[in-house]
Amino acid sequence: MLRAPLKSIALVVVAGFALSACSAVDRLEHIGEAPALSPITNPTALPDYHPISMPMPPKQPPDTYLTNSLWPVGSHSFFPDPRASHIGDLVTVDISIADAAKLSDSTQRGRTNADTAGIGNLFGLQGQLAQVTGADPSKLVNMNSTTSNQGSGSIARSETINLTLAAVVTQVLPNGNLVIQGNQQVRVNDELRDLQISGIVRTEDITSNNTINLSQIADARLSYGGRGQITDVQQPPLGQQLYDILMPF
Repeated sequence: MLRAPLKSIALVVVAGFALSACSAVDRLEHIGEAPALSPITNPTALPDYHPISMPMPPKQPPDTYLTNSLWPVGSHSFFPDPRASHIGDLVTVDISIADAAKLSDSTQRGRTNADTAGIGNLFGLQGQLAQVTGADPSKLVNMNSTTSNQGSGSIARSETINLTLAAVVTQVLPNGNLVIQGNQQVRVNDELRDLQISGIVRTEDITSNNTINLSQIADARLSYGGRGQITDVQQPPLGQQLYDILMPF
């Protein structure tokens, strides 16, 4: 009988081989074919979609004298606003990221200790102590220690992304802010590039050209990746990933 830890490891290994086999079968079924594009669907119908609920100020009742007014309640302009403001409207997102980080740390520490102790007189018994122990009473303890520690580390990172895509308004919050979500896929030969963006924007930050910058999107979630033959080569096989997880050394 296998022990519980060995059973767990065996189950993980079997599951890893099963996943690898499923992936291999799926790749064999579509060998020679380009990656398929995802169908256009309603973002709110996706399994991972969750409506956003955030603290909001209490809604003020409309003034009675504006009921029959030509000025629309809550409007910032007398003329119609072409900017996105309703569910289903589109807004263009300009993604411009140019981040650079450089950190360098250095630590150095040293310490030296020395202790010496002896007994010159012990009630006149130092001679008998030397005869019994065979040690010199004046040199009972002589210790020294040296400690040295030195460490250094550095981080250098640079990221540059310039993209543009259209997002759709999926929700209008009680305070007027808009929840947007966009997805863009581009296939070149057998490689598929996938770009996803979501977050919360203010209608005031949307320009007259119906565009908004990434830096003005709250809780922004940006995903930029792809899949295809080149991406598959860059990823280690599932067996190697499982080995790296289980290998304790």
